Amino acid sequence: MSVSGQAVAERPDAGFAHPALFYRGLDGYLEGVGGFVRAGLEAGEPVLVAVPGPRLGPLRELLGDMSAAVSFADMTELGRNPGRILAALREFADRHMDRRSRLVGEPIWTARTPAEVREATRHEALINLAFDGRPVAILCPYDTEGLAPSVLDDAHRTHPVVIRDGQLLASAGYTAPDLVCAACDTELAEPPAAERMAYSAGGLAEVRRWLDAWLAGTGLDRRRRGDLVLAVGEATGNSVVHGGGSGVLRVWPEEGGVVAEVRDTGWLRDPLAGRRRPGLASADGGRGLWMIHQLCDLVEVRAGRTGLTLRLHMDIAPATPER
Repeated sequence: MSVSGQAVAERPDAGFAHPALFYRGLDGYLEGVGGFVRAGLEAGEPVLVAVPGPRLGPLRELLGDMSAAVSFADMTELGRNPGRILAALREFADRHMDRRSRLVGEPIWTARTPAEVREATRHEALINLAFDGRPVAILCPYDTEGLAPSVLDDAHRTHPVVIRDGQLLASAGYTAPDLVCAACDTELAEPPAAERMAYSAGGLAEVRRWLDAWLAGTGLDRRRRGDLVLAVGEATGNSVVHGGGSGVLRVWPEEGGVVAEVRDTGWLRDPLAGRRRPGLASADGGRGLWMIHQLCDLVEVRAGRTGLTLRLHMDIAPATPER
């Protein structure tokens, strides 16, 4: 089946589809993504395209006047932290509940760090939980020339179907989302040196004051220091309410930024927690996790038998999109 026209869904009312597009070069990219987008527009479907900035111009040029009907986003900004992406996709689909939505999301590109790739892989697996049974098609492009073979192998594990050389094929490597997420819970490397503070109920204000004072000695500007203090406040508050009543905060510098780690004895019951914008009445841990994902440049999640660990990364300066 050709990727042009109705490659992913032959009917506008078809159910959930989540193909990985394996492409080579810009021509292959434009053929695959452009065909998917055109098919959606011709079927009257709302379309969102979230891809790295350098791809947006060629796609707009290819689509011509049709591009006016497409919502575009630079994934290097929207998805700087992979934990933000799913909430954005869900919000777009939720705005169009009356019909099928068609989305392009490219969460992994060649400049991603290994930690970012791991969390983006977790995101790809969670798409299958978040949209199961919904009339939504989500195409995820993968650069077969620039990405590591391990990344392409993971794409087979996180996508029920793949598009290769113009053919839509079942993925023999597809793996249940919970197993993929468990495989993403690799052991985190110990930092060379870290400042440590234990906390419990009644001591969270002191945690925030201590962290703010420590951050004053880093290169973070006032706004980003405030963002990280707020994110850590949400994480430590979750520890007290949902994570056994206490925890440990560690902080250390890394190249180009700082890391704050919050560790407690809780566990993440809902793997989708924090990946939907919470309502005003929301009172569970999902609200805090959502805020953490929005505030930080990267959130590494480790949910093990002995507890939950969140590593919150904040860059010295906001990341500059690739050009």
